[in-house]
Amino acid sequence: MDPEPVGLSPRSTVRGRPRTTSTRNDPCARCGRNIPRLAATWPEGRLCNVCHFDAIHTRGTCPECLQERLLPGPANADGHPICSTCAAIPDDFHCERCDVEAGHYRGRLCARCALHDDLHGLLGGEPTDPVLVGLIDALCDSDRPESIIAWKRSAKVQTLLRELGEGTIPVTHEGLDTVPGKTTEHLRALLQYHGLLPQRDPYLPRFEQWITAKLDGLPDEVRQPVQHFATWHHLRRIRAKSASGATTRGPVHSAKQEITETVKFLLWLHETHQRTAASCTQQDVEEWLATGPTTRTAIRTFFVVAKKSHLNTAVTIQHRSAKTSPSLSQDQRLAWIHELLTGTSESLPYRVAGILLLLYAQPLVKVVTFPTTIFDDGNTGMSITLGAHPTDVPEPFASLIREHLAALPNLRTGAGPESPWLFPSTLAGRHLHPNTVMDRLRDLGINLLGARNRAIGELVLECPPSLVAEVLGYSTQVAFLHASKAAEPWARYAGRSVRSP
Repeated sequence: MDPEPVGLSPRSTVRGRPRTTSTRNDPCARCGRNIPRLAATWPEGRLCNVCHFDAIHTRGTCPECLQERLLPGPANADGHPICSTCAAIPDDFHCERCDVEAGHYRGRLCARCALHDDLHGLLGGEPTDPVLVGLIDALCDSDRPESIIAWKRSAKVQTLLRELGEGTIPVTHEGLDTVPGKTTEHLRALLQYHGLLPQRDPYLPRFEQWITAKLDGLPDEVRQPVQHFATWHHLRRIRAKSASGATTRGPVHSAKQEITETVKFLLWLHETHQRTAASCTQQDVEEWLATGPTTRTAIRTFFVVAKKSHLNTAVTIQHRSAKTSPSLSQDQRLAWIHELLTGTSESLPYRVAGILLLLYAQPLVKVVTFPTTIFDDGNTGMSITLGAHPTDVPEPFASLIREHLAALPNLRTGAGPESPWLFPSTLAGRHLHPNTVMDRLRDLGINLLGARNRAIGELVLECPPSLVAEVLGYSTQVAFLHASKAAEPWARYAGRSVRSP
């Protein structure tokens, strides 16, 4: 009997709106469904809107006349679609402006030409700014211009494009910073990806803005020490990391938590005991830590900095060690692997990410940064390189990887068809944010930390911890720690290996 995961919450993984079916007895000549909306009548019969859309977006070599062109016709005996001439379709699919054979989107214009007109209209005519000229070219060259047409219908997108065209918003990072929001970040990512704006750390500017907003409205007794802590400790360190090219997502996340907890503590201290960071006592800190969640221990860094700056040398907070280490049972781990391999509770990219967590003990903050080149699919099978040495990818996971690599998402709009990432983001040139993947897998019911602990715990039972560390990209200290927790240190493994026949 197949194991069943605990807490599974199935979700729809079908993209787009579901097909509607008419109650009339008027079937489509291709899919056989009753037609809710007639799109065309061709020699083969009447076509629904979905089949017609697929037909006018199929391009390749016609198997009948061997010409490279649009293939809207039905499949021949070998299952390959044919061109309009060989299918005797009377429609002329050539765009009246660019003469490219494509489905007509507006009148006799193709979608690219229609999008070109729309963008010029929003930008106020033919732009002179080379950045805006490049933006139009990048959007019109996308593999799926219809998606760009749908995107620009948003009132926020139209307002942003108009103001960029008018010059109200300069086409610079600083100009875009004045209009925060997802629409702006999507456009910024496109401009950076196509080289129209210089690359910039996406987290540092938002962190600077966050600090300003966090300090706003605080009493002086609280604001001054927090400002010193946020700018001279965290911001300076994160700026140095950004300048060196290192990722700042993790440091910014932890810095925000430490600053937030420090603000909470100093406000409590000010309102409850009428004391400041300088006059705070050890008893105040112990009272605060004892009466709240463990996240309050994040104030430790503030007092380390306060001691170095001689603001307060009387308070000492020890490092906090976790009392428990969550872990799935092996049956639960196997059940989740089975579900993600064979089930439909999530879409393919998130299933692949989940299996990398459950099978190879890879943290999701690392998984989302994997390039597609970590996989090598040769004649002897597929391998994955996570550390110093490649390791095998077993079936059926290897087949799932091949399916994912053949249809990477988010590459048909302005980002272009090329991406180095295994999990491309909707933001051009970037990978998925780890929180996106974490939230989706948590919604299924997977305990992420428990899954990783169980995975590495099982692996160090099968192989020497030092080898597991090299293969998975872990430090040897972490691998031996998990081996110790699993009561299988290296000495025991070696002894067992020697005694085995």
